[in-house]
Amino acid sequence: MRRAAHQIYDAKPLVFDDPLAVPILGSEYLPEVERTATKLHKPHSVSLRAFLVARSRYAEDLLAQAVAHGVRQYVLLGAGLDTFSHRNPFPELRVFEVDHPATQQWKRELIAANNVPEVPGLTYVPVDFEHQQLATQLAESGFDTSAPAFFAWLGVVPYLTQAAFRSTLSLIAAQPEGSGVVMDYGQPRSALPFFEQLALDSLASRVQQAGEPFQLFFTPSEMAAELNAFRKIEDLGGAEMNARYFTGRTDHLKVLGTAGRIVSAWR
Repeated sequence: MRRAAHQIYDAKPLVFDDPLAVPILGSEYLPEVERTATKLHKPHSVSLRAFLVARSRYAEDLLAQAVAHGVRQYVLLGAGLDTFSHRNPFPELRVFEVDHPATQQWKRELIAANNVPEVPGLTYVPVDFEHQQLATQLAESGFDTSAPAFFAWLGVVPYLTQAAFRSTLSLIAAQPEGSGVVMDYGQPRSALPFFEQLALDSLASRVQQAGEPFQLFFTPSEMAAELNAFRKIEDLGGAEMNARYFTGRTDHLKVLGTAGRIVSAWR
């Protein structure tokens, strides 16, 4: 919904142009975006929207670089309502969307109901992580472990246990040279200034009530240690995102604070 709000309410040029973000919501979810229009200009809402569109833009910028260097497999871990596969400009790129079976079914129902066309080159990989292994499900879906791949792991890491995080990261680290990963993560409360601690507390309370509590946080140095099997690590905070994506805008779209970060790394 925040990606959709960016398409509707923010000034052009858009940071992340996603012409399917609005249609995929359909009549069931788009009215919520319209109802909350008056809240979209509140600083916290603007900042969160900016972070989310920067996250998606950064991931797809890096994907384009990977494809230019010969990568032909793109794995979206926790794909949700990501629309890249329906906008894919790379006919040689195979896309694997990994998610819980129920979430994938929900997405496919929205696609069908809202006349978003199914596309070739997309493989759904349903994984119930309590009973199935990601590596097994990917292999059974035709993923080639002998060829490099690019992984996008967006909006997932804060909800994981450390064991689950390290297990998936190990799988990515085992991919051939030329593979890469992009993910976002949050800094621990203790690393934040006072007012950002209050904002984190508020957000954490909301996701807790929704049944998906935050569990995992890293400082940049802790994340770098987790990525010791990788090279060419780039870790962006709010200031770097603003400099890269929001400079010179005519609206107030920018990332505030230091809580959220985006990191990429390569094999």
